[in-house]
Amino acid sequence: MTHPPALHTKPQGPHAGPLDWRQLVQWLQRDGVVSEEEATRTTARCSAAESAQHPLVRLASVSMRRASDQKPLDMELLTQWLAKRCGLDYLRIDPLKVDVGRIADSMGAAYAERHKVLPVTVTPSEITVATSQPFVTDWVAELERQSRRSVRRVLASPQEIQRYTAEFYALAKSVRAAAKAGAHNGASFEQLVELGRSNKQLDANDQGVVQVVDWLWQYAFDQRASDIHLEPRREQGVIRFRIDGVLHPVYQMPMGVLNAMCARIKLLGRMDVIERRRPQDGRIKTRNPRGDEIEMRISTLPTAFGEKMVMRIFDPDNAVKDLDALGFSAHDAARWEGLVKRPHGIILVTGPTGSGKTTTLYATLKRVATEEVNVSTVEDPIEMIEPSFNQTQVQPQLDFGFPQGLRALMRQDPDIIMVGEIRDQETAEMAVQAALTGHLVFSTLHTNDAPSAVTRLLELGIPSYLINATLLGVLAQRLVRTLCLQCKVRDEDMPREKLAEIAKPWQINGGYKPYKAVGCVDCRMTGFMGRMGLYELLEVTDAFKARVTKEPVIEALRKQALADGMRPLRLAGALRVAEGLTVVEEVLISTPPME
Repeated sequence: MTHPPALHTKPQGPHAGPLDWRQLVQWLQRDGVVSEEEATRTTARCSAAESAQHPLVRLASVSMRRASDQKPLDMELLTQWLAKRCGLDYLRIDPLKVDVGRIADSMGAAYAERHKVLPVTVTPSEITVATSQPFVTDWVAELERQSRRSVRRVLASPQEIQRYTAEFYALAKSVRAAAKAGAHNGASFEQLVELGRSNKQLDANDQGVVQVVDWLWQYAFDQRASDIHLEPRREQGVIRFRIDGVLHPVYQMPMGVLNAMCARIKLLGRMDVIERRRPQDGRIKTRNPRGDEIEMRISTLPTAFGEKMVMRIFDPDNAVKDLDALGFSAHDAARWEGLVKRPHGIILVTGPTGSGKTTTLYATLKRVATEEVNVSTVEDPIEMIEPSFNQTQVQPQLDFGFPQGLRALMRQDPDIIMVGEIRDQETAEMAVQAALTGHLVFSTLHTNDAPSAVTRLLELGIPSYLINATLLGVLAQRLVRTLCLQCKVRDEDMPREKLAEIAKPWQINGGYKPYKAVGCVDCRMTGFMGRMGLYELLEVTDAFKARVTKEPVIEALRKQALADGMRPLRLAGALRVAEGLTVVEEVLISTPPME
């Protein structure tokens, strides 16, 4: 992130009371942040009409240009500059790091609104308060006296303070209302969420649960979460979000409130609200803040302290990507395109749970699903609805599993078939038969790398000659976190030899520009933002087929695949490190070692 040039830590001359935009323009010019001409232009534009906006909001709206690089001075840059000038720390409020219950208990909503301040952290001895008026301090002594803690002020954007004051206190109020309802209703929280089964007017307690659930979903969408965990503990309930593959604690609440939330979500997901002794699955459709339809898959599980719920979020922007957006290297992209254009055979995608296999298959099928072909899938479950496919979900309780689904699909005149997973011999044999009768079959396996898929098929009872007759290729993949573009810096201390260690015996040629994670407010101080795929693509050549026997040697299979152009997962990761997209540690954690 680009920061303003070195600035004074305190304003020249005394200042007290609310900020004035004219004074801010003078300070910006005096500090060399804007030119005299820009200051004159800004003054003329802001003087044209009076406004009740905060001075920082007003200045950000006119898009002043910074003298050093002509970059527009947005709200964040202006707030950072002002923080340095008045000697306060700058804070970009991260809702995931705010204990909403504690801050609501430390300061009333009316008090926070009146003084335009927001508590962000509370310890036994100190309360940290965000303000956008650094020279208004008449509330500090009163808060210190009432809270019996010292007050530490930080400067934050007035827009963030306004937004999160409303959100945090509304959430705390809803949780308290739900908890109060629980005190009266005991364990009968299901009664709180019988929303569609009667015409009675909802009371405040019912509405409290509704509001907490609505907040939870919108908050998860806003934070780019892929999963929401509602976890019962001995003393309290815990909410956690998985973001970029890592779980983050979000909120703690009374167990009664967590039970009520689970009950409401189960009701909306058409699940049995009363049943808590066995696992259940459900689905819910809702909308994100942009108005896009979002689908969530719900899973419940009985635990020692109650029912645990996990919601997997399928954002259409992430779940069904274009093939070009998956992150294939040019080397693998061309080979993959060649494979998926073959008229018949089997193509497998392997990797552990959560490695992006389904995303890759959906993106590939979307590419080949033209009006001239019939693309049919059998899945468990259907993760995203895609209009260009004919999708079927297995239903084990009706004795309709993958083998039965695949057998039914064969009578539906398919051209391309996707089987969610090959788990047993019967499914594997059906997939082979489909390929032998002129169909292109896609499926997934759980193996460590691409060559191991061959031995896995042999273990499932598929003869080697049928593997050679039908298998076209295997794509193994992993997901690694990508470095945050705002804060990553060149890693001048990493020698080329360190990168070569994870890519032996290959050497990294060409450009070499490793970066390291730093951490900033945009990435929540993690240093990473988003994830990307690493791919290992094995093409079945005539030379490879010669090594697929009744009892193949996995080392021989791997050696032949490498000779045919396969790049191991770890080498794929090393290349991404050399390009400055991720770090060595991420690659080592996510990929199997190379022999």
